[in-house]
Amino acid sequence: MEKKDYLHLFERELFESCVPFWLKNGYDTVNGGMYTSLDREGRIYSTDKGVWMQGRAGYMFSRMANAFGKKEYLPVAKSCIDFINAHCIDEDGRMYFTVTADGKPLRKRRYMFSETFYIIACAEYYKATGDVECLNNARKYYDFCLEMYRNPSSDPYKITPKCVPGTRDSKALNLPMILLNVTCVLRDSDKEKIAYYDKVAKELVEDIKAFNVAGTGFMLESIGINGEYFRESAGARVVNPGHSIELSWFLLDQALYSGDEELLNFSKNVFDTAFEFGWDEVYGGILYFKDFEGFPVEAYEHDMKLWWPHNEAIIASLKLYKETGNEKYFSIFERVVEYAFDHFSDFKYGEWYGYLRRDGKPTEPPCKGHTYKGPFHVLRMLTIVIEILREIA
Repeated sequence: MEKKDYLHLFERELFESCVPFWLKNGYDTVNGGMYTSLDREGRIYSTDKGVWMQGRAGYMFSRMANAFGKKEYLPVAKSCIDFINAHCIDEDGRMYFTVTADGKPLRKRRYMFSETFYIIACAEYYKATGDVECLNNARKYYDFCLEMYRNPSSDPYKITPKCVPGTRDSKALNLPMILLNVTCVLRDSDKEKIAYYDKVAKELVEDIKAFNVAGTGFMLESIGINGEYFRESAGARVVNPGHSIELSWFLLDQALYSGDEELLNFSKNVFDTAFEFGWDEVYGGILYFKDFEGFPVEAYEHDMKLWWPHNEAIIASLKLYKETGNEKYFSIFERVVEYAFDHFSDFKYGEWYGYLRRDGKPTEPPCKGHTYKGPFHVLRMLTIVIEILREIA
């Protein structure tokens, strides 16, 4: 396919399949916010609302309004942000993980991801509208999350340790990784504090590099608090190829912003290593988890194919092609697009399947959304790819 043909494919997928699916089936015009537990046809099978998805939807509908001038998306974004403000914040300032359809609290987790997705929603909405209250809330929760990240055992931000303290104390890649992306989104909107965000981004990049295994390009999901590699633990050997691929384009964006050639090369190495390691040569697609040393993986879903690693690989490969001109990356882009559109995309009913078995067949009954899948990864991928293709096609 020519690049202009890919552009048509991605525009059709976004504007005729994915966005209409969520606006028709997920957008809650009664209580506000977004339902995400939707089956193949878009029927709601659970009315509980994930707080992550309210922030992610708020971000994406603002992001698409900014990217494509579609101001009609902004009321949807505002509805999700308002729902969080009204229902999803506990008395200690921490946010819930799930709530009922009308916002009664159900569950609260130790992680800060509800807060991070709220930050990017507020930042992007501010960029679209100039709503200063949203900017102030983004700034407030950004500082809140940084304090939790830097001092996880301090009150009132205390994060309960996942394991018994003192035996094998560890830290996770997902925190500095998501905070780097949040920093870049907020920096793009909040021009008054660019120097502050630049400083934090630089610190986070150094924290992220500690998860690289001896310069190999492999990024472990967890390491000891002093950088130890706990080889004796199966959990410590886990590599999530999709996570590493997503990280690679976060690092690439920071490298291009800062003009850091060393970081640019590091991001390429992370992508190259993760994609080669994760690609299933038997059935195609990207495997979910693998053991760094080739041993069995404890997680039973390790050889499944999930929607979001393929979204991230499409973004990262096209970004790398655009910046390097290396045809290898465009070939990878084409390979992943072919697999993803053949197996995940469901234009008949809209959106993408979330989960495939290793052989590429959807799990039964198939779903289009749940607590962890909503109008985010697919929409973000389609938006970014359309922007790039419009520039280079």
